Amino acid sequence: MITYKTPEDIEILKEGGKRHADILGVLVSLVFPGQSTNVFNGRALKLIHDSGDVPAFLRYRPEGAKRPYPAAVCVSLNEEIVHGIPNENPKILKEGDIVTLDLGLRHRGLVTDMAVTVPVGEVSAKDQLLIEATEAALSAGVVAAQCGFYIGDIGFAIESVAKKYGFKVVEGLAGHGVGYEVHEDPYVPNTGKPGRGEELKLGMVLAIEPMLTSGSGQIYLCNDGFTFSTKDKAKSAHFEHTVLITDSEPVVLTKS
Repeated sequence: MITYKTPEDIEILKEGGKRHADILGVLVSLVFPGQSTNVFNGRALKLIHDSGDVPAFLRYRPEGAKRPYPAAVCVSLNEEIVHGIPNENPKILKEGDIVTLDLGLRHRGLVTDMAVTVPVGEVSAKDQLLIEATEAALSAGVVAAQCGFYIGDIGFAIESVAKKYGFKVVEGLAGHGVGYEVHEDPYVPNTGKPGRGEELKLGMVLAIEPMLTSGSGQIYLCNDGFTFSTKDKAKSAHFEHTVLITDSEPVVLTKS
């Protein structure tokens, strides 16, 4: 069931979204060659707790998962698309890697969701273009999130950007409603046709999150039960914002 946020909810989400973006900005500043993925988890926990908020992903158990997620932030490297676990068998970032930081924050009971992909030192031109294309796809998806438009318009906008840059949308992963819970209706795929799917209405809050790859787009679930990776080991990038549907322009809630 799709939920519609009240004016009071929206003020809380705006406040939480700003805190969220600030915290993720600190985590991004810690990306450099030689850094351990476990550092991101420790710092995220401290920053969130110091602000009086709650890490939305820690101990969250998605439908179908065999156990709760064990960290505050998802850290996914290179061919890992989403939900990499930073504090189990921590990895060391290397020059030329790309790393995705995906953070969920619960502020005064309401959840925002945000992700960025960051180059580690100097990366190849192809990997830099993948990052830029995915961020551009997110921007296009946000622009398409207009009241009276449809879920399919968002997916169409995202996929159009992917094709323009010569990349593919990864299969089987998508955005979603967010706010009262980490995952809510509606399902927000990164492909679609204009005018199809649920109509976007005032008060809806969506996590729009394109995930693009330089490979085939096929994915698999790793043995840890959470991390999704590309089957062909091609690198993947992921950007995400929490977006409010208004009666004028869409509002990005996860911004400083």
